[in-house]
Amino acid sequence: MSDPMRVVRLCHLYPAEMNIYADRGNIAVLARRLEWRGMRLEVTGAGLGDAVLPGEHDLYYLGGGQDRDQALVAADMARTKGDALVSAVEDGAALLAVCGGYQLAGRGYVGVDGSSMPGIGLLDAETVAGDTRLIGDVLIDATLDGETREVAGFENHAGRTHLGAGAVPLGTVVAGHGNDGHDGTEGVVRLRAIGTYLHGPLLPKNPWVADTLLAWALAHRTGEAVPLAPLDDVLEDRARAVAAGRARGERSERLIGRRAQAPAGS
Repeated sequence: MSDPMRVVRLCHLYPAEMNIYADRGNIAVLARRLEWRGMRLEVTGAGLGDAVLPGEHDLYYLGGGQDRDQALVAADMARTKGDALVSAVEDGAALLAVCGGYQLAGRGYVGVDGSSMPGIGLLDAETVAGDTRLIGDVLIDATLDGETREVAGFENHAGRTHLGAGAVPLGTVVAGHGNDGHDGTEGVVRLRAIGTYLHGPLLPKNPWVADTLLAWALAHRTGEAVPLAPLDDVLEDRARAVAAGRARGERSERLIGRRAQAPAGS
């Protein structure tokens, strides 16, 4: 019989409605990185109408969705899951909320038409839709557990997210737009919860973030810090380097250089 303490219990919130940014790819990375270390990810879904009980899961995942689905999820979260999710995180569980999930984990989202979607207030952030979308590769210097590293991803959001006075951003923007395109912050961290606009998906090219979430989840599961054996992340690091280069415009500069050197008429 396997050791239950070597199993991370993940709750995938609204897998049918909030799953447009390769969200299952993020979950696949978490599962594989545990498997490589002789552990296992146990995934259960919680959809519309389903209750969430604090203590049953070590890690929660909430992805992005279309506006119509996001409105349905916002109402359902407020009614069936909001208080339990806040309680779970405050009791030590980990959470990753991406894009639309990030918005709903905050205080709420006001659409371009003035319609309001309630948030659960887990994160000290509020979002209002802008007139244009913020789209493109993004690179940030992210800080988790006192350590700062480069994190790369892709963003595509109309929302302008404004952090509360005491909120701690996930990172500072090196290239791209971030939370609102102006203040130089991206995402937010509270306890073991991360909200971010970075997708693409996020975790395959940022294994440090994946392992931080797994370490937090294992600490919740076991009640103590669980060291994770290092893995060979050469491919992941290459993928992040390519994404970081795109965000910095390095690919565009190389293309411009080649075009400048091309013979007339080509």
